[in-house]
Amino acid sequence: MLGAEDLNPRPPVLLALPYTLYAATVFLVLSLAVLVALLVLPGLERRRALVRAGARLALALMGQRFQLKHAERLPAGPCVVVANHTSYLDGVVMTAALPARFGFVIKREMDAVPLANLLLRRIGAQFVDRGRTQRSARDARRLLKSAHGAASMVFFPEGTFGSKPGLLHFHAGAFVFAVRAALPVVPVALRGTRRALAPGGALAWPVRIEIEILDAIALPTAEADVAVPAVRDAARAAILARCGEPDRADGV
Repeated sequence: MLGAEDLNPRPPVLLALPYTLYAATVFLVLSLAVLVALLVLPGLERRRALVRAGARLALALMGQRFQLKHAERLPAGPCVVVANHTSYLDGVVMTAALPARFGFVIKREMDAVPLANLLLRRIGAQFVDRGRTQRSARDARRLLKSAHGAASMVFFPEGTFGSKPGLLHFHAGAFVFAVRAALPVVPVALRGTRRALAPGGALAWPVRIEIEILDAIALPTAEADVAVPAVRDAARAAILARCGEPDRADGV
């Protein structure tokens, strides 16, 4: 397995600046074009397919090479995908890599971002509140209703990312959802996105990105208070072994 430093050398700043301006222009133009089409295109599956195609085109034009490894490990039916989170590019990469049947669970702060919130709502993204207890409970009930509708969902269980490399603590929400909905959990290891667009950094750089689908985790036959932490810990251990970044569960 290649680590982040092996995958991508450090970008030269003088070249990264014009590349960043080019990539930002490409992404903005394509995003606006896709958003206009989403406003009139009927059917959630069609809209998700359009966004998937747009994400693939954007990455190609920006020179971001991505490889999906072990796609055969994705269950044919509904499931919960959980991935490590290292960059704002992660959602775009996962949209490009996964089948259009997948929806995304996103922190509610994104609902306040103009245009982005409209695009996300048109493709069935679910916004969740990680802070206020009452709102979090309502979000959980809404997600469970979507699960009963045979939905496959993508979570980034760290909830955020920092400038320092490392896999952070996993929040329990994705695993509570999976256990209550009786859906298998599929860990995914992302490698390269931190180098493509570093957190807190203004410069981007074209790199090689790997999206590795890991073995699905079967739900244990136990009560939720036992099953949830067991599945969470198993998923985190699997991702930690393949993401190429150190363990930062304590946040240090």
